Amino acid sequence: MSGSTTYRKAPELRTYTVARRNLKGEVLSEVALPPGMFGLEPNVPVMHQVVVAQLAAARKGTHSTLRQREVRGGGAKPFRQKGTGRARQGSIRASQFVGGGVAHGPKPRSYRQHTPKKMVKLALYSAMSDRAAEGRVAWIDEWSFDVPSTKDAGKALATLELDGRLLVVLASSYSDIAEMSLRNIPRVQIVQVGELNAYDVLCSDWLVFDDASMSRLTGISEFTGAEMPTPSGGEDAGMTGDGGTGEDSAADNDGDNDGDNDGDNDGDNGSDSDSYEARAGDSGHDEASAGEEVEES
Repeated sequence: MSGSTTYRKAPELRTYTVARRNLKGEVLSEVALPPGMFGLEPNVPVMHQVVVAQLAAARKGTHSTLRQREVRGGGAKPFRQKGTGRARQGSIRASQFVGGGVAHGPKPRSYRQHTPKKMVKLALYSAMSDRAAEGRVAWIDEWSFDVPSTKDAGKALATLELDGRLLVVLASSYSDIAEMSLRNIPRVQIVQVGELNAYDVLCSDWLVFDDASMSRLTGISEFTGAEMPTPSGGEDAGMTGDGGTGEDSAADNDGDNDGDNDGDNDGDNGSDSDSYEARAGDSGHDEASAGEEVEES
């Protein structure tokens, strides 16, 4: 049986576009969401495991019951062992008596489960990809409230036509005006970028970002084009030297290569001739040495 390595096929990424709007509902630009975060095939088992672990970690685990040895009293045997016709008993604090201890009852414990960081990240990206596939990702430029106003926030959400439960993602350095304006709306949940998790995403109908939170999440600060902009000095930059055309660069490269090749060939020929003369001198020296040995003999 020959050993063969089976490699798992790389996941297929999808690219979804979303309209970047202002609070008046005007479309500012069409921006493509990062495929690595919003274009994955949702991994349902991983999302389930991470959500279960998150809900388990939220349990306090302070439940407690008294065992038989912890209940006060019951030190004396209630009646003699034999002769009464009843079942033998050793304490009135046994679990079958009222007021007795609880057999196998719960004690304080931690329900926390260990979840790898990569699994947590995959669950979050899977949940966000699911919302992006359903067209449930909204993007606004900024929450431009002059003063905290729940009424203005409600009007803005109605203008954006965002119904159902909303998960509004804010940057940690964002103004408190937006948070104070949105927090009193019952169907809106506010979360910071660093606290974004798969459970909150799955419990919400819409995922709402602004420029600040999306920049904090993706690391990109400009969202003006139809696609996510490439960082400065990317693959297209600096490919042809000083900005000239490709033909000029190719001609320069050909000239340089010809000059270098000629010089290298001349140098190689010179070194070859020197090596031949050296070998010839060595052979003459060997012949002379052999002749002297013959004369001595």
